[in-house]
Parts: sequence; structure tokens; C-alpha cells
Amino acid sequence: MTDPLDKAVAKAPPTVGEGCLSRYDPEALSPEDGTEFPDAAKLWEDLHPQPQDDSEPKQ
Repeated sequence: MTDPLDKAVAKAPPTVGEGCLSRYDPEALSPEDGTEFPDAAKLWEDLHPQPQDDSEPKQ
């Protein structure tokens, strides 16, 4: 029986950096790697709401 992790590791994109600074190489990523996220802006707005702008100055 073959090791199932061999297949998973073989498809991982290349990384840059070392240790805790290691990350996937952005130039090597493609839509097949799941890099498309069309709702990213909406998620950002949901997680970081802007404060309401009051038209009257506070005293």
C-alpha cells in the first residue's frame, strides 16, 4: 500500500522563506490551487466594519 501523504505533498506549490516565515510562492499559485476568492472584499467588510459617521459633532 502506498502512503496517502505522498500524493498530497506532490501537489503542494513551492514555498519561499524558512521557518515561521515560510509561505507559498504567490507567483507559483494558480486558480487550480484555490487562489480565486471572489467574496474576499465582502468578508473583509464583514470582519472589519467601518464606524458610522455621525453628522453632528460630539460635545
